[in-house]
Amino acid sequence: MARTVAVTGATGFIGSHVVGQLGRAGWRVRILTRRVPANAAFADVAVDAVIGTLEDAHAVARLVRGADAIVHAAGRIKARSHAEFFAANATGTRLLVEAAIAGGNRPRFVLLSSIAARQPQVSDYAASKLAGEAELTRLDGELPWSILRPPAVYGPGDRETLAFFRALRLGLAMLPPVRDARLSLLHVGDLAAAIAAVLDAPSALPGVLEIDDGHGGYGWDEMIGIAARHLGVRPLRLPIPGPVLMGVAHLNEAFHRATGDVAMLTPGKVREMLHADWTSRDGAVTAATGWRPQVDLDKGFAETVAWYRRNHWL
Repeated sequence: MARTVAVTGATGFIGSHVVGQLGRAGWRVRILTRRVPANAAFADVAVDAVIGTLEDAHAVARLVRGADAIVHAAGRIKARSHAEFFAANATGTRLLVEAAIAGGNRPRFVLLSSIAARQPQVSDYAASKLAGEAELTRLDGELPWSILRPPAVYGPGDRETLAFFRALRLGLAMLPPVRDARLSLLHVGDLAAAIAAVLDAPSALPGVLEIDDGHGGYGWDEMIGIAARHLGVRPLRLPIPGPVLMGVAHLNEAFHRATGDVAMLTPGKVREMLHADWTSRDGAVTAATGWRPQVDLDKGFAETVAWYRRNHWL
């Protein structure tokens, strides 16, 4: 009999890849969604949809009922306020964990966090991701759990990384002032495969697990060079002083607030960009499961650019 996995955030960029990976691996996938998903989102995977949100106790109870595993991939990467970040990334996690415990069958719980949780002081997003982890770890012993902290995740369908590629296509490469900064990256397909590997491990992998593409971190010049080659451009590299970048972020946040939209470039996001070290340092997932990333940055950027062009995003 197929095992059942409950997935939150299934219609998002990462979540849709996770659903596909688990469905193709033989899991029966049950998702929590605000509306019945379009068939195109899960073209090759059958899903059971529970309509509702994490604030809907009855929907969450239906989601986790009888589940063998839970993958909590829902969360906010941009929000209008500190409160919105914490409501989604911390309170939402608590509600799901409490429902899983109340169900009584101790499903394996995998929380998708972020490497940003390593530095909660830099932004509301980072602090809210750490708070979400705490909602799980404070109940240690109640559920078998693992926390995955991926770095920046990119790949086909990612709208947030799209701005980077669009700027390069126009011939502009903005360089943050911390020139020796390094950050890890991970293709979304490799992240989905890592989650599947953690669920298939003989027992839950305890603790907080960092993963990346195995490169050990990239500098901005290196990332720009690889992306520009696949776009066929030679961009002008523009070093942006920190105060200028912060000023632009404040203006952007004010503009989006006035229009009722949610800004991605905010002062908190700039503080994340100015942090010098977002390099993953943990090989525990590979050691415990044998999972290894299959997509290096050259291949991943080539695939991502090709997807953007096919779908007329670039």
